[in-house]
Amino acid sequence: HLHKLSRKIADSYDAVAVEDIDMKAMSQCLHFGKSVHDNGYGLFRKMLDYKLAWQGKRMIKVDRFFPSSKKCCKCGRIKKELKLSERVYHCECGNEMDRDHNAAINIREEARRMLTA
Repeated sequence: HLHKLSRKIADSYDAVAVEDIDMKAMSQCLHFGKSVHDNGYGLFRKMLDYKLAWQGKRMIKVDRFFPSSKKCCKCGRIKKELKLSERVYHCECGNEMDRDHNAAINIREEARRMLTA
């Protein structure tokens, strides 16, 4: 499944943005334990990276300390505190959206900024 999905993505896009997550640190710090290692994300990223490179395309790795989840994608305000249990992002500007969707938009925009810098 990972090979098929990474091939589909590599064939469909010229550049792919990912968050440069340290899976080992995440498994030790956030009480996810072995489930983080078992999910195959690291292997998937490697497959996607070599398939993109083989086609002359790019994988843009956004720094793991970039506040993708804490930053409002509408106004740019950064929350000081955001619990993992908060699944809906609420901002003072009125923006309310799924936390992961908000982070994905911020990762995309940071990758665009990195490409043009």
